[in-house]
Amino acid sequence: MAKSTVERLMRANGWQGVRRQQKVRTTIADPAAVRPPDLVDRQFGVTAPNTLLVADFTYVKLVTGILVYVAFVIDAYAGSIVGWEASGSKHTRFVESAIRQAAALRRRQGHPIEDGIHHSDAGSQYTSVRFGETLSLSGLRPSVGSVGDAYDNALAETTIGLYKNECIRADSPFRRGPLHTLGDVEYLTADYVAWFNQQRLMHRLGRIPPAEAEARYYSELVTDQPAGSQNPEGA
Repeated sequence: MAKSTVERLMRANGWQGVRRQQKVRTTIADPAAVRPPDLVDRQFGVTAPNTLLVADFTYVKLVTGILVYVAFVIDAYAGSIVGWEASGSKHTRFVESAIRQAAALRRRQGHPIEDGIHHSDAGSQYTSVRFGETLSLSGLRPSVGSVGDAYDNALAETTIGLYKNECIRADSPFRRGPLHTLGDVEYLTADYVAWFNQQRLMHRLGRIPPAEAEARYYSELVTDQPAGSQNPEGA
């Protein structure tokens, strides 16, 4: 069909072409930073919680056109979102906050992180000296994938994809209306994370939520302990 015919039909029917929005780049590497080795090598299957945490952040566009950034920390064992933080800028502090939240949550649950791996892309936020100190204080060792390769951080990319599709889209059941402020995004994300961890059925877990999978792990761990291994003071 000729270009002029297409233009005439579009004018007659009031049609407009779909314009791709400019992609927002979130991963910007710091060439001066010392990059930790890749300790994961795309092997995200682990046998216990707190063994491997993966992290990344994405953006959410407000109705004003301003971007809000949301960082996530995900436990690779069952896919639980154990930490998150929203911010109006991409500074290192907001990804640090997500890590501290994850460490605090695990302590409250009675399962503190000890010598776990934290895996991320090569964004400057994740390779800074300050971020490395936060990881060390949280019981984590750094691992970084290659620059610009989503497969090296596939689990985090997948979770963020679910968040954008299930939570952020305009007709999402979690939406209460247009997103005007950072607070709107925070309320939305908090509701989604609670649902994701407690109610979302995960096929790879046998159609149970991440929280239930973790609870089963720790229940079986206690059951499998040999007799007499418990603290006698608790008897």
